[in-house]
Amino acid sequence: MNVRTETVTPPTRRYDYLTDGAEIYRRSFATIRAEAHLDHLPEDARVVAVRMVHASGDVDLTEHIAVHPGVVTAARTALRAGAPILTDAHMIASGITRARLPRDNEVVCTLRDERVAALAQAWGTTRSAAAVSLWGDRVEGAVVAIGNAPTALFHLLETIADGGPRPAAIVGIPVGFIGSAESKVALAENPFGIPWLVVHGRRGGSALAASAVNAFAREEEL
Repeated sequence: MNVRTETVTPPTRRYDYLTDGAEIYRRSFATIRAEAHLDHLPEDARVVAVRMVHASGDVDLTEHIAVHPGVVTAARTALRAGAPILTDAHMIASGITRARLPRDNEVVCTLRDERVAALAQAWGTTRSAAAVSLWGDRVEGAVVAIGNAPTALFHLLETIADGGPRPAAIVGIPVGFIGSAESKVALAENPFGIPWLVVHGRRGGSALAASAVNAFAREEEL
């Protein structure tokens, strides 16, 4: 499709700012590498942390990132085998770059399933937690990314403890003031041998969870 641009004019430049997208990208990641503390992380997890810092604009975030030593390998192996990605929020699903996925992996969020509200009411829990139960057998060998609801992370761990299917890796970054920090500790201390990534404390959110999955999906140097 031909797009006519001759009638579109740029505004008068009044500020001094960089406009070269490639250079902005290069300088951004150079700044993160220079300012963020990454030495406490395994080498293969540092690129994941850098992506997360880029998504948050917060170089201090790395002080709170903790990982299982095998989480990057486990997540990448699962994705290359075609495993689905299960999320607790549609914003995470939207933030995952499909072009980066190695096998056109399915990205699943069941929060809008018509059964969720009734389950949440019957069980006396949140919709996010109830939605986790609708993942069913897809959990086995999947990559899970939870960035919104601590109750979803607790519910997943409880389901696994009851003998439910086990994911290949869990990104547990729910944000919030109630239950967020505690859910991440529970994940980091899980006795099931499931590799994990967390941001300890109250920080988290969809952008961080999606950026971690995007970094798992494709190996790169930043």
